[in-house]
Amino acid sequence: MILAFDGAPVDGSAYEAVTRLAQHSPCWLDTAVTVWSTYGLVLFALAAVLGWWRARRTGAAAAVTALAVPLAVVLAYGLDVVLKLAVREDRPCQSLRVSTLEACPGPGDWSFPSNHAAIAAAAAVALLFVSRWLGALACGAAVAMAASRVWVGVHYPHDVLTGLVVGGLTALALMLAVGRLSPALARRMTAAGPLRLLLLGSPYRPGSVP
Repeated sequence: MILAFDGAPVDGSAYEAVTRLAQHSPCWLDTAVTVWSTYGLVLFALAAVLGWWRARRTGAAAAVTALAVPLAVVLAYGLDVVLKLAVREDRPCQSLRVSTLEACPGPGDWSFPSNHAAIAAAAAVALLFVSRWLGALACGAAVAMAASRVWVGVHYPHDVLTGLVVGGLTALALMLAVGRLSPALARRMTAAGPLRLLLLGSPYRPGSVP
């Protein structure tokens, strides 16, 4: 079923309050939030690479878990897109008369749920299974990403909250499944020369123990 949802009655007043605050905040703060909102997801990708690189020193099963982080992000993004197409909520900057820090996306670029929030939450929750400290930092960054999307004016608060839930739950379900399968997957992958490099960083040599 395809809906045409108006998010303004849900928390439009909270959205307007945040965008007004952004308009009256110091320029340096608005610039920092805008840059984070636009480019912050790159740091989640770098964190995933760092987690994988460190996991290889722990063992093959840990490396398999780390390699599942981008898969969690892709699955969360896919589910988020499906929800966007089903709900079809207009951006708040299209429905309400507000000034925003970021240019308002055009018609058809649906608002609910937030892709940025879903991607950030999926990466953060998945990283908790790789490294607790790295995952904890990523969780804080995910909340900051969600808040920034409201601050710059492109999402309602309920858009980003739902995005966080979608991304977090998707990653949680996948990583729990991967945790059960990672030992078996690690054994199979370490037996194959090229894949062994992804897990242990050293090629397979005849007579060596995977």
